[in-house]
Amino acid sequence: MPNKKIAVGQPIEARCTKCRANTEHVIVTLLEEAPLKVQCGQCERQHKYRPPSVPKKPSVRKKADPRVAERKEWETLRPAMNSDAARDYSMTGAYKVKSLINHPVFGLGLVQRVVGARKVEVLFEEGKKTMRCG
Repeated sequence: MPNKKIAVGQPIEARCTKCRANTEHVIVTLLEEAPLKVQCGQCERQHKYRPPSVPKKPSVRKKADPRVAERKEWETLRPAMNSDAARDYSMTGAYKVKSLINHPVFGLGLVQRVVGARKVEVLFEEGKKTMRCG
């Protein structure tokens, strides 16, 4: 890319300190072949040359994974759980909050809340599951 020779009076794109935008400017003074002072073409204000700003990429906010919080909760509750006191899970069984159950697939779980008449929410090592009950 060839270097263009710049001179006083030439147009140049710069960031205007008053308009707060990249606008067309005119070079007023130079210092060692670099623009020192420019004049905005919109507001006609003279100021130091500031190169045009690059637009920022919009930040993408990542949602927190609920499984991470559930795993931390599991890790804090696990030491207090007595696996010998856990009942085997049955879809016809009745469960109360803080009951320990032993599921054949998910393993040891703690009933977190009763959801309606026939469902409970259980915290297992791999996360919360809604289970059917009697």
